[in-house]
Amino acid sequence: MRHRNFALYLSARLLGTLAVQMQNVAVGWQVYAMTGDPLDLGFIGLAQFAPFFLLVLVAGQAADHFNRRAIIIVCHAVELSCASILLGFTLGGFQALWPVFASLALFGAARAFRMPTSQAILMNLVPLRNFGNAVAISSSGFHVAVIVGPTVGGLLYLFGPAVVYAAAATLFLLAMLLMGLTRVEQPATRKPTPSWDTLLEGLRFVRSRPVVLGAISLDLFAVLFGGATALLPAYASDVLHVGPQGLGLLRTAPGLGAAAISILLAFKPMSRRVGYWMFGGVAVFGLATVVFGLSERFWLSLIALFALGASDMISVYVRHLLVQMETPDAIRGRVSAVNAVFIGASNELGEFESGVTAAWFGLVPAVVLGGVATLLVTATWMWRFPALRRMDRFPGGAETGKG
Repeated sequence: MRHRNFALYLSARLLGTLAVQMQNVAVGWQVYAMTGDPLDLGFIGLAQFAPFFLLVLVAGQAADHFNRRAIIIVCHAVELSCASILLGFTLGGFQALWPVFASLALFGAARAFRMPTSQAILMNLVPLRNFGNAVAISSSGFHVAVIVGPTVGGLLYLFGPAVVYAAAATLFLLAMLLMGLTRVEQPATRKPTPSWDTLLEGLRFVRSRPVVLGAISLDLFAVLFGGATALLPAYASDVLHVGPQGLGLLRTAPGLGAAAISILLAFKPMSRRVGYWMFGGVAVFGLATVVFGLSERFWLSLIALFALGASDMISVYVRHLLVQMETPDAIRGRVSAVNAVFIGASNELGEFESGVTAAWFGLVPAVVLGGVATLLVTATWMWRFPALRRMDRFPGGAETGKG
């Protein structure tokens, strides 16, 4: 945190994430209150994933060819516009859902550019010796926002969704201003003319590194099947019988667990048996998903979601350090874009998958089956990627982040 530009970036990221989490609570509750159909909760994820999937590789190439700080500022400006559209939709009293999904699609397009750029820019803000700490602290800040955002969003929702959207728009504006004050030192490298060949360079790089491919694909399928958080509005309303404040607490619990682990990793970076830690984290994620699916007690659901977030943070930490430490800066944006495709597919597409299976089988079976599928994926990946399972240390001495 002694590095001024990292502190500014972290503050902007925290405010932007806080706005996203507040907005997610309002959108999920508002949509489910309007239709009562869990499938519509799945369409919330699909609306964001479709443009994300189409644009993210282009966004990775942009992160390698243009100023990364400027890209993030533009993304926050688009997110500000999305929050303003949702505000206008609510104040106008519209009952059709298409303005909501259209706004979320625009939001997904902005996220396609912001996500790989944010991953790539971190190496430009701190010395290599501090990178492990920077990842953990950045993750801590992210999950502080994930903790606070849903709770604040749920409380503000008592005054109406318009208040939530107005607050989110304000935070996006502040994030823009903070990124405007950040100075980024991107290494001067020869940039080839953008082409289809350079666009796919990130994919080729990931395929050539089995350990990296195994780590990001494990996260993809584990979270894709274990996407219980997408159904939280329906669980809060129909299973646990709590209101928007309860929904806010449910959304907070995974972030609280993840923040606890990320703070621990900031003070004691992982340095040995990282492969086993990663697989163990994903296995606990699957078990916690099953417990949450079967729970009818609010307190037990909170504990299960806390464990879910804590275990997920372990795999996030390992994957992020692996990808960034293995990748040259000249193609870091494109490799981060590939990583973002996997993360986006696991999150937004996972939300759609959860909505569809809940519509087909019901809420509880959908979540329990997802948790079981995550455990099966973990066992399969331990067999298919033995190098990842046996990996003892990070490449390039990432554990030296203790400095």
